Amino acid sequence: MNNISVSKALFSKAQESIPGGVNSPVRAFKSVGGTPIFMQKAKGAYLYDVDGNQYIDYIASWGPMILGHAYGPVVKAIQEYAAYSTSYGAPTELEIKMAELIKSMAPNVDLIRMVSSGTEACMSAIRVARGYTSRNKIIKFEGCYHGHADSFLVKAGSGVATFNIQSVPGVTAGVSADTLTCAYNDLEAVQQLAASHKGEIAAIIVEPVAGNMGCILPAPGFLEGLRSICDQEGILLIFDEVMTGFRLAPGGAQELLKVDADLVTYGKVIGAGMPVGAFGGKKEIMQVVAPLGSVYQAGTLSGNPIAMIAGYTLLSELKSNPGIYKELEEKTLYLKKGLDEVLAAWGQPYVINQLGSMISIHFSEQAITDFASAGAANNARFAKYFHAMLNRGIYLPPSAFESWFLNNALTKEDLDKTIQATGECMAEL
Repeated sequence: MNNISVSKALFSKAQESIPGGVNSPVRAFKSVGGTPIFMQKAKGAYLYDVDGNQYIDYIASWGPMILGHAYGPVVKAIQEYAAYSTSYGAPTELEIKMAELIKSMAPNVDLIRMVSSGTEACMSAIRVARGYTSRNKIIKFEGCYHGHADSFLVKAGSGVATFNIQSVPGVTAGVSADTLTCAYNDLEAVQQLAASHKGEIAAIIVEPVAGNMGCILPAPGFLEGLRSICDQEGILLIFDEVMTGFRLAPGGAQELLKVDADLVTYGKVIGAGMPVGAFGGKKEIMQVVAPLGSVYQAGTLSGNPIAMIAGYTLLSELKSNPGIYKELEEKTLYLKKGLDEVLAAWGQPYVINQLGSMISIHFSEQAITDFASAGAANNARFAKYFHAMLNRGIYLPPSAFESWFLNNALTKEDLDKTIQATGECMAEL
């Protein structure tokens, strides 16, 4: 078992000045119990905590570290540009280059606006949809998490699911009334909502591959069905690609799954892990954004030069070397096959969901296709598995409601160690 005495001391100290001792709830380990691990540094596929322990990382900062931590060209670019200034509050050529790069990679993006987080990107996309359609209601899916803006906290996933907070104080009844929810993968329910609220729905927002209730794949025809409903009813389809954008393919889930969205949102991946986001889409829709139109969005740090050069360096590498995606998928399939073998040997029910470099394990007898089935799994068993893996130097997401993300710095030896550790954990549990 790892010594985490310094982490314990820091967590105790943090609780005196930070709510719950953390600046994002899932980090508190409430879902799995125990003390959060405080990190000191990371390199490649590995995290190093303040007690000197090394971990194989399957979070990748919740997605963006596709090429691993402290990727040399990104670090060098940040160091160079930080010497100029960390912020101007004025335009830079970098913002243009970044926008053009994203447009060249992502389908259906004619115009794109940089913001400071995935939450802000999704919040802004909803505002644009309402402004463009002159409608107020949105449809979201139970267990999908689009950040902590009021509209998105109704029956959300991620940390909201981890803490079982399904009615959030501070979210008004009016906001809740304008947020319609369906089970993920339930196309019939969407059709019924669209029919009963005809002419009132501005947008359907969806994670094309859900990553906030574990990794959950869209059922065949689900996304295509959403596209059809939106076309018929004049509703905008928003893909939240904060997790899937530039991870599943150079053009994200739109490219991989061959379904077009009207608006798309991105998060920290376009800053190589820096605090940044973006929303974009078709020209006729994005023209409603100020200063072209009257839908207002602004931010001093939007297009921050350090975030832009970091993201530009990472995405340029992904665009110039698309074979990275094949390498990542091969590694993920190798891990899936190995986990499947060791888990099957112990005779306990489990489900492994995977697409590209996203994967998750659920201890369940039934398929995991939505929030209800994810919540019904044996998540207490996952908590024990998490700690058993942590003690063996494997850092998994500290919640059964989160996808794992592989990075391309992972070696076959890392994957073999992870598979072996899972076998040992099953014997222990």
